Amino acid sequence: MADTVAAEATGRSACPDWETTRAALDRHLESVLADVEQTWRRLARGVRPGVIDADDLPLLLARMVRSGGKRIRPAMVHWGWAATTGVDPDREQAQRETMVRVAAALELLHVFALVHDDVMDQSLSRRGQPTTHVGVAALHRRAGGHGDAERFGESIAVLVGDLAHAEADHLVAGLDAPLRDTYRTMVVELVQGQRLDLTGAASGRRDLDHALSVARAKSGAYTVQRPLQLGAQVGAAAPGLQQALEEYGHHAGAAFALRDDVLGLWGDPERTGKPVGDDLLAGKPTVLLALAAERLPGRWRPLVDGRAVTPLHPGQVPDVLAAMVEAGVRDEVEDMIDVEVRAAERALQQAPVRAEAAEGLLAMARAMAWREA
Repeated sequence: MADTVAAEATGRSACPDWETTRAALDRHLESVLADVEQTWRRLARGVRPGVIDADDLPLLLARMVRSGGKRIRPAMVHWGWAATTGVDPDREQAQRETMVRVAAALELLHVFALVHDDVMDQSLSRRGQPTTHVGVAALHRRAGGHGDAERFGESIAVLVGDLAHAEADHLVAGLDAPLRDTYRTMVVELVQGQRLDLTGAASGRRDLDHALSVARAKSGAYTVQRPLQLGAQVGAAAPGLQQALEEYGHHAGAAFALRDDVLGLWGDPERTGKPVGDDLLAGKPTVLLALAAERLPGRWRPLVDGRAVTPLHPGQVPDVLAAMVEAGVRDEVEDMIDVEVRAAERALQQAPVRAEAAEGLLAMARAMAWREA
């Protein structure tokens, strides 16, 4: 109440809060899902999907959208916009609607990325539930379907991801050209990061520069930096503010990506919804694995340096993780995360960022860096 009174006294509207935006985002996503369902049924009238029956693509997409994600990317769009709002209430309402549309597009794009990533990584669980391709393969087996159940599950999952991507692009299509350009850049970065991830694992890359490039493109830029930029563009942020937000986004995104790596190896599956050690078994070119290849003593190094003839066995994972802790690898990455959070905080201290938005951004940086899921 006090904030609203102060805002009215200065002719400046109160800073929009994230919870209001999140509620609007959820309503918008439900509207998109309803439209997808209606369009799908109209185009597929009289066609039985077989095998998957009621679990057709719109329902599979809806399950992913409603499966309890943290909505980090939409939150970054919100705070990038909130940092710039408050000049003209009439203009602010139009901007809010555009911001929610962008946030919804990013959430759908994220579903696309998750479903396809799970197929590529052959992941068994996501958010505590079977991944889309695993669940559909089970439907195939129960229905006594012809052909390979796993291949069928992967193929349907790819289509679910494609549908999510198409709907995200549909939401973005009507936006102004600068927003579309930033969105396209983000998508290309995301695909590049995934390509670096796959080729790095296939070639046994363990150099730190490559690992940092993967983390930035696949996680940092896509999760924090570009969504923040999109929000700032919706609010027509001045160059100085955009530069400060870009600096913040670079460091907060790096902290997010590093925490992602830590949780992939030491996270609690009950909290993360994913099994422990997948990145290690797959030989993913993560910062943790790059450091382990340098730091681990001779007995363990051949298991992580990318040159082993025999792949790491799941039973060896606990011992390798213990060796990484003993060698100081985990502590080193925790220190790197702390450095990035502090750098993100400094980027906002002298920046022309609205005070309430700066507080929200600082809270986001700390929550992403020290999260447990």
